[in-house]
Amino acid sequence: MAEYHLLNQPFTFKNNLINLALTNAIEEPILVSIKPELLTYLREMLSNSSLKIEGVLAEQVNSKRIAYTNKEKFEHLMEKNPLLKDLKEKFGLDPDF
Repeated sequence: MAEYHLLNQPFTFKNNLINLALTNAIEEPILVSIKPELLTYLREMLSNSSLKIEGVLAEQVNSKRIAYTNKEKFEHLMEKNPLLKDLKEKFGLDPDF
């Protein structure tokens, strides 16, 4: 299944070099393990013996911090709606409870 996911990633092709986008570092060893068989297949099917494949680790664009604790969740909600802070103070609420 990991190979299937890896091979469905976007890629670029330029000057006989296939750059395969890797979403995380775990996919790199998977690519290394299937690379010889994949290259053989592609070279035969495309009649191009000079093909090469490289994995390029894509930078994470949306690396949002995930709120785990009740306090972190409440702080996240307060960023969206500052009036929650007033309610917390007015009623003496504790988000850790």
